[in-house]
Amino acid sequence: MLSVLLLSGLCLSQESSAPWRQSELIEPSALVKALESKTPPYVICVAFPLLYHGKHIPRAIFAGPGYKPEGIASLKAAASALPKDENIVIYCGCCPMEKCPNVRPAYAALKQMGFTKVRVLDVPTSMHADWYSRGYPSETEEKK
Repeated sequence: MLSVLLLSGLCLSQESSAPWRQSELIEPSALVKALESKTPPYVICVAFPLLYHGKHIPRAIFAGPGYKPEGIASLKAAASALPKDENIVIYCGCCPMEKCPNVRPAYAALKQMGFTKVRVLDVPTSMHADWYSRGYPSETEEKK
């Protein structure tokens, strides 16, 4: 419960302006279809570790929170091996996207790296409300 309160506090501090175009958003149902295609996009989670480790989109790469320098460094490391024209979808889902502290910095970092096909998963409320509660595919981290 404490972590949820802390995450909510971070969400409240963000501005609602979006650096991406409407065409760079992808609806959850469209991402589900894309994940089932022959050439699925790379999906990168830029959320807090607690959220990723609890449940995430199948095969999503964890980069860490986009608002932290180490999260951006992890994102850059994960993306550095990908072609600049690769389809990439980033998501967080900690709170309503308009208040999310993680997606904007992650999107900006990928664009600055020269990626041309970056899309943002449209999560208007939260991953729970907009993905998991709708029965879309998810997985949990495997314990090693």
